[in-house]
Amino acid sequence: MHALKKEEGYPYAFNSAACASCQGKCCTGESGYIYVSQTEIQKISDLLEMRVEDFINKYLFKNGYKYSIKEKKYNDSYECAFYDRASNGCTIYDARPVQCRTFPFWDYYKTRVDELKLECPGITND
Repeated sequence: MHALKKEEGYPYAFNSAACASCQGKCCTGESGYIYVSQTEIQKISDLLEMRVEDFINKYLFKNGYKYSIKEKKYNDSYECAFYDRASNGCTIYDARPVQCRTFPFWDYYKTRVDELKLECPGITND
């Protein structure tokens, strides 16, 4: 049984058991940015056993002064380059960026719980 995860200051909780059946809604959908820091770039490169330069060229693009992970188009949707549709999971899970590790506890959703519930079936009002 999965325990509900709660974070101070957030008016909701998260049940990660919902991830098994949601088809990666947090990794797919509208196009967006998945920002990575230099430390995260190094960790993901190490996990993939790639040189940093090769990793950047293959998987990242620059948005302003930040790097973001590229997306793949799938039907009418976009998905993270590291989302694996077959397993419904992340191929870099152990080195995923902070942005991914902290979802769904983003400041943006503190006042947009109804919007978050549409994206994430694991959200509860507990």
